[in-house]
Amino acid sequence: MDDSKAGSIKEMPLGLDTTMEEEYASQSKLLQEFISISNIDKAWIFKPDDGTGSQAMFSLSQPNILANKRRKFIVSSYISNESKSSVNFRWTPFPIEMAGVSTIVPSPSGSKLLVIRNPENESPSKFEIWGPSQLEKEFHIPQSVHGSVYADGWFEGVSWNFDETLIAYVAEEPSPSKPTFNDLGYKKGGSTEKDCGSWKGQGEWEEDWGETYAGKRQPALFVINTNSGEVQAVKGIEKSLSVGQVVWAPSTKGAHQYLVFVGWSYDTRKLGIKYCYNRPCALYAVRAPLYESETKGLELKDSSTEDVPVFNLTQQITSAFFPRFSPDGKFLVFLSARSSVDSGAHSATDSLHRIDWPTDVKLWPSAKIVDVIPVVMCAEDGCLPGLYCSSFLSNPWLLDGCTMIISSIWSSSQVILSVNVLSGEVLRISPADSNFSWNVLTLDGDNIVAVSSSPVDVPQIKYGYIVEEATKAAAWSWLDVPSPIFKCSEKVISLLSPLQFSIMKIPVKDVSDSLTKGASKPFEAIFVSSCCKESDACNPLIVVLHGGPHSVSISSFSKSLAFLSSIGYNLLIVNYRGSLGFGEEALQSLPGKVGSQDVSDVLTAIDHVIDKGLASPSKIAVLGGSHGGFLSTHLIGQAPDKFVAAAVRNPVCNLALMVGTTDIPDWCYVEACGSKGKENFTEAPPAELLTLFHSKSPISHLSKVKTPTIFLLGAQDLRVPVSNGLQILVFEMCSMPGHSERKVSRLKLLCFPTMFMELKGHNPTSKAFLISGFGSESTVNKQVLPACVVPMGLVIMSKCIECDLERLSTQTYNRSIKPFTFILEVNL
Repeated sequence: MDDSKAGSIKEMPLGLDTTMEEEYASQSKLLQEFISISNIDKAWIFKPDDGTGSQAMFSLSQPNILANKRRKFIVSSYISNESKSSVNFRWTPFPIEMAGVSTIVPSPSGSKLLVIRNPENESPSKFEIWGPSQLEKEFHIPQSVHGSVYADGWFEGVSWNFDETLIAYVAEEPSPSKPTFNDLGYKKGGSTEKDCGSWKGQGEWEEDWGETYAGKRQPALFVINTNSGEVQAVKGIEKSLSVGQVVWAPSTKGAHQYLVFVGWSYDTRKLGIKYCYNRPCALYAVRAPLYESETKGLELKDSSTEDVPVFNLTQQITSAFFPRFSPDGKFLVFLSARSSVDSGAHSATDSLHRIDWPTDVKLWPSAKIVDVIPVVMCAEDGCLPGLYCSSFLSNPWLLDGCTMIISSIWSSSQVILSVNVLSGEVLRISPADSNFSWNVLTLDGDNIVAVSSSPVDVPQIKYGYIVEEATKAAAWSWLDVPSPIFKCSEKVISLLSPLQFSIMKIPVKDVSDSLTKGASKPFEAIFVSSCCKESDACNPLIVVLHGGPHSVSISSFSKSLAFLSSIGYNLLIVNYRGSLGFGEEALQSLPGKVGSQDVSDVLTAIDHVIDKGLASPSKIAVLGGSHGGFLSTHLIGQAPDKFVAAAVRNPVCNLALMVGTTDIPDWCYVEACGSKGKENFTEAPPAELLTLFHSKSPISHLSKVKTPTIFLLGAQDLRVPVSNGLQILVFEMCSMPGHSERKVSRLKLLCFPTMFMELKGHNPTSKAFLISGFGSESTVNKQVLPACVVPMGLVIMSKCIECDLERLSTQTYNRSIKPFTFILEVNL
């Protein structure tokens, strides 16, 4: 910062005394200690040729606060099974940072490692193939062949073939040539670097897949030869098909190799796909490109004139993704979100299916689809509530070749399941007597490497093995694995040790005959508190609300929420009806009733803990993001005397405004109109629907709001555009009918040049955020919500610079600038 700007730095006008400033500084330092705890992103097991022991490799990440990025690194461990009931992990002394690495994928044999580095600007993509001790091959793929390789966890797909000579992957299709104009008009042939003095256009506009995919080109399928580095685009795939999640089909000697991939078709426009499983998709098979080294023994035709057929393998079902072949290649298993596609809900109960794979590679589109785990409408107590999976392991199979190990949501926890895909038997193999959440990381033969955590317990690596294999319901035992991965400071450990949590069942209020059985069952809330009460007074309570609404808060470790618990706040984390993990009937009870049923559930949960003496009615705050922000702003309007503070991130405040600006306008229809929403969807809603949208929105209750509230708005958010939050702020800051005595003083804008954010919601890569709020200093209880915490994320702020409001309105903020935070203060 230059000297001229340094003179404008002032203290934050929050009226803080020295003691409170020191307290916030201490909290900021503590917050950094929490967020420095590493996360495990992926894990792999490698088996040596001699069969002794195993080698585990973990891909980790950690916030890099100074660079405002995530730091990626690798940690390895040698696993030795000293006995069936004993295991020893010997960790490498230090991790190895993977700077600039987009993704890594080991080969099937474990003898090679593919490292992909996506380009910056117009640089080529880099493919590195590593052996046990050195770099064996490196290939640079220019932008003229394809753009960045997809490493997003959804379209992403990188797959080695069995003999490790070819790698299939998904990347952005190459940019089309841009039209060039000079003083004589259009110049045929497109632009080149030598077109000096010519004006270059952008070409035809192409729609992307919405939130987190802004500016990303169409995902397309490519194959690279690991010996020569030659890259070929897979032919035969229609332009209207976005591809992803590619895997190699089992190879047959003397026959062409095939690829199986997921395809998302679009006829009119692409609606947002992030967290939206209601986009129709199918499994397709296509012949892989041929390379000269593979043509021996094959009958070849002129590839330049031959049409390459693409087979739709799942025409009988509206959704199919996460394809996995069995180890023997006899069948293909996949997950389906057909309940989401058919109902229009952005996420719902999944189902698992199987297709027998032909040994002669003669594919047919009418292959019989076998249901392995159907959609569960309403489960009996203690039974599987349905399948709710966010991912599969690349190799999820036990050694019998027919049992998959998967992680799935079960009410308010995540559990590990074993699924026999031939018999359909499903077993919960993580401890049933534990409220902790479990996630499978990788398999070591018939043993499992997993991680377990709770809201008050940092993650712990677990090693699972079968102890009663001969019985019908095999019992599993889990060993604690000492690990340096989740190391945290002594201060963090001491602050977490006196905390406890429980999962409460909350009876539904006002059950009517019109409700289904599943919708009438109790919903759940996770309650976090201190074991040691120093007095009869209750700690301040923060009500935490997830987004979606068809998402869920599970009983796993959250660094931001653990931080809040550690500094003296009780938490009530509500999984209102409509959340994942409780069966399809309960989930489908919410569409058409947003703003009423979900609000009622949250208020019922709050009253439940108050009645039990666990919360004080005068010390309650609420925070939430996206639909959780929708609920939070509804609550402070419908129950204005209930909350002393609120914090919201990217809140849905006005569906009538959002429907014309979001990347998922169909979401507004489904959640506001219910079962008729999908069929009523149109890009131009009639006036009566706009009226309905407004009536379902928090803005319809805004005149009653008196709770001090802070807003965190993503300047680049496509899901809940910034206009949604700004509208409610402007409305609140202006004089309203019946409230003419409310006058707005001069608005003050504060800019924070230094900050770090860790966000789990929309577009965590956005580089600009607005933090705004309303409320008078006299009504804000500073003991309820610490200034350094924003909903569902973490913010560390430095000194502030006063800026002029008019200058803000004329500036454009985008991903190319440094992150800034803006606080808008209003004195009412």
